[in-house]
Amino acid sequence: MKEVKLLKAIELRKSGQKEESNQILQKLADEYPTDAIIQYQCAWSFDVLGQEIAAVPFYEKAIALGLPEEDLQGAYIGLGSTYRTLGEYEKSHHTFLKGLQLFPRNRAIHVFHAMTLYNLERHEEAMKRLLTSLVETTNDEELKSYEKAIRFYSQQLNRIWS
Repeated sequence: MKEVKLLKAIELRKSGQKEESNQILQKLADEYPTDAIIQYQCAWSFDVLGQEIAAVPFYEKAIALGLPEEDLQGAYIGLGSTYRTLGEYEKSHHTFLKGLQLFPRNRAIHVFHAMTLYNLERHEEAMKRLLTSLVETTNDEELKSYEKAIRFYSQQLNRIWS
């Protein structure tokens, strides 16, 4: 029965019925407090409603309970991004570092982390992360033709050649 309700809530969210989805997920989270996937989906439902403060404990609980790999990656992105939007930049930074430790190839984590680095005024590191993600994921032939130069300059953005 919980699986049917969970699927219904996810479908409601996908179809734009975010409030209804959130209501179902809150009830499920109360009924199944040790179900990591339900906790994660509930966090996500608060996030899409713009209720970031409410999302945090559900993300934290879902991660602590243990999620399947794909959901865990999403939970780290969601929690780190939520902390960032709340101005909790150090918490965001540490959340993304943990996510990157577990999933170093996840480009979304790298990009969201770059936003946090920007907020921490670590601009050079943020740009390096973004530029590296760009050249490693682009299919644009013009960018690919400059990959070596982009990688080189991303390491020394503040250097001035004389």
